[in-house]
Amino acid sequence: MRLFVALALPEPVLAELRLLCCGLPGARWVPPEQLHLTLRFIGATDGAMCRSISTALAKIHSPAFSLQLRGIGFFPPRKAPHTLWAGVEKSDDVLQLHRKVESALTAIGLEPEQRKFAPHVTLARLRGGTPADKIGSFLVQHSLLSLPPFPVSSFCLYSSVLSRSGAKHYLEADYPLAG
Repeated sequence: MRLFVALALPEPVLAELRLLCCGLPGARWVPPEQLHLTLRFIGATDGAMCRSISTALAKIHSPAFSLQLRGIGFFPPRKAPHTLWAGVEKSDDVLQLHRKVESALTAIGLEPEQRKFAPHVTLARLRGGTPADKIGSFLVQHSLLSLPPFPVSSFCLYSSVLSRSGAKHYLEADYPLAG
């Protein structure tokens, strides 16, 4: 199984993001039901490791918190953009949850994540033919994105199946946060 740990987004947030997902030639938009905030990509695992991952994640104790999406940007920052994202207002709570997830997964033998954690929601993948001026216009038009805060009361383990039309994500487990 190809796994990742993420925060699911509530329907009102998905509805707002759905409104952004148009008007950019060459963008392959993530379907709204697939939008999420990745805490940790795990990758391909076998059944035994999948069970160990699920058990380790179930032992995480962390408080519930609020999160707010704010701003639009792209990766990589100094090269041709290939990923368009909605940003996250600075949140010590999401950083703390990420650290706990990372710690739990490395404790069972997974390699530590090498990339710096940059919380975001991927909105689209950009093809090489996406005109730079169109990307710039899109960023300017939506630069003031600021959605209302929403409660985060759990985090999830998802599996992902790749296909020609993109990845499909399936909820494997939901882990409640305290309070």
